[in-house]
Amino acid sequence: MSSVGCHLCEQAIDILVQNMNPELHQLEEVDIAFDDALMDKYSIRIPVLVDEQSGAELGWPFDADQLHHFIQQLI
Repeated sequence: MSSVGCHLCEQAIDILVQNMNPELHQLEEVDIAFDDALMDKYSIRIPVLVDEQSGAELGWPFDADQLHHFIQQLI
């Protein structure tokens, strides 16, 4: 979950791009500004990674190690 103009989201994207294998993982950026329910849930928490299958979330701030740990928990 993110939003246009979110500098923290840009930092999170840098971590994701540098640490995730696009052959193994697919990301979809969702802008919460266009969904009232998402805005209510995530407005002060973005950026947040959400695994669609399990619903597990990794909220900001996170670093490469925390990202790897999150991914390993999903396997």
